[in-house]
Amino acid sequence: MEDRRIRVLIAKPGMDGHDRGAKVVARALRDAGMEVIYTGLRQTAEMIVNAALQEDVDAIGLSVLSGAHMHYFREVMALLRERGAEDIIVFGGGIIPDQDLPKLEELGVGRVFTPGASTEEAAEYLRAAVAQRWAAQSG
Repeated sequence: MEDRRIRVLIAKPGMDGHDRGAKVVARALRDAGMEVIYTGLRQTAEMIVNAALQEDVDAIGLSVLSGAHMHYFREVMALLRERGAEDIIVFGGGIIPDQDLPKLEELGVGRVFTPGASTEEAAEYLRAAVAQRWAAQSG
């Protein structure tokens, strides 16, 4: 598995039409050696989970600027559980209040990157989290 590339799906749920940050993260992760699938704008939770399963990704990154982050993360996490894919790492970024971070962690969201976080920090997080996922799958 050492030569396997990390596969990440980056998604923009809901009606939020601002995707510059998602594209920056997608490009940075690609430049860090990961295989990145970008779903585009206005995705439903169902569309995101379907794409993640079809693409056999290791992680899903949700970019939410609209304030509806709790709704979308909750839906994605529930659908992953329903489909037996709760081992897919879910992380996110966007405008998310600090008081919501513990609630997202309780839902099973691995990490949330708020404004000011570096793309290198996101890449390092994914390398470590996916290594743990792969170790759990093989052991």
